[in-house]
Amino acid sequence: MAELLDGNKLAGRIKMELADRALWLASAGRPAGLGTVLVGDDGPSAKYVAMKIADCEEVGIRSFHHSLPSSATQAEVEAVVDALNADPAVHSILVQLPLPAGLDEEAVLLRIDPAKDVDGLHPTNLGRLVMGTPGPLPCTPAGIVELLAAHRVPVEGKHVVVIGRGLTIGRPLSLLLAMRRPGCNAAVTVVHTGVDDMGALVREGDVVISAAGVAGLVTPDMIKPGAAVVGAGTSWAGAKLLSDIADEVTEVAGWITPRIGGVGPMTRAMLLRNAVLAAEKVSV
Repeated sequence: MAELLDGNKLAGRIKMELADRALWLASAGRPAGLGTVLVGDDGPSAKYVAMKIADCEEVGIRSFHHSLPSSATQAEVEAVVDALNADPAVHSILVQLPLPAGLDEEAVLLRIDPAKDVDGLHPTNLGRLVMGTPGPLPCTPAGIVELLAAHRVPVEGKHVVVIGRGLTIGRPLSLLLAMRRPGCNAAVTVVHTGVDDMGALVREGDVVISAAGVAGLVTPDMIKPGAAVVGAGTSWAGAKLLSDIADEVTEVAGWITPRIGGVGPMTRAMLLRNAVLAAEKVSV
C-alpha cells in the first residue's frame, strides 16, 4: 500500500511558520495584505476565494476582497486591479479564474504589478523561472515540490513524467523540476492526451504528476511499481471532487496523494508564502 503524501499536515506546518513572519510584519507596522478579485457567481471559484480569505485570517494576512457581478465590463475589472496595484496596503493580488465569458483574462492578468503577482504566473515572473532568477513561484508547482521533498521522495536525478502542459501547473512545473535546485534537478518528460501511447511513457516515470483534469486518467497499469504519484488535476461530478488518479493506483505506487488533502492545501500554503514574501520585500 502506498504511503500518503499528506498535504494537510505539511501545509499546517508552513502556515505556523508564516504566521510568525506575518506577526513580525504587523508588529513593524506593515501588515501583509492580499487583494482578491472575484467576478461572477461561479460556485467553485467563490468557494476557493473564501477558503483563501480564511487562510489569510488564520495566518495574519489582511484581506482586501472585491466582488464584481458577471456583467462587469473589462474596464471595470481592470479598474479594480489598478486600484489594488496603487494601494500600498496591498502587497499581493489574486484574480480568481476563470473570468466570465467575454472578458480578456490575459489582459487582466498582465495588468497586475509583477511584484504583487501572488500566483507567480505573470509573464515577468514566469520569465524569472525560466532564467532561474528569484521571483514568486507558481503556487501548485511549488507546493508539489515541497510535498515530495517533505516525504523524502527521490526526485534529483530521477525521471519525472508530468501529464499536462497547462499554464498554471504542467508547463511551470516541468521547468521547475528540471532546474538545478534542491528537490528538483530531474529528467522531465511532459506528456498529454494528444500523445500516442501515453501510458508507455508514463510507465517510465519514477515520479508521475498528473495535471490533466481528466478523472481516472492514470490507471494502475500506467505506473511503475513503487513510483510516486501526484494527482494535481481535478474535475467535478456534481458536488464530488474527482482526481486524475484512479483509486486502484494506491496498490501499485510507493507514494500517492489522497483525493482530498494532497496538492490542494499545498497550493493554498504557497499562495500564503508568496503573499508574505511580497510584504517582506516592501521597504519600511
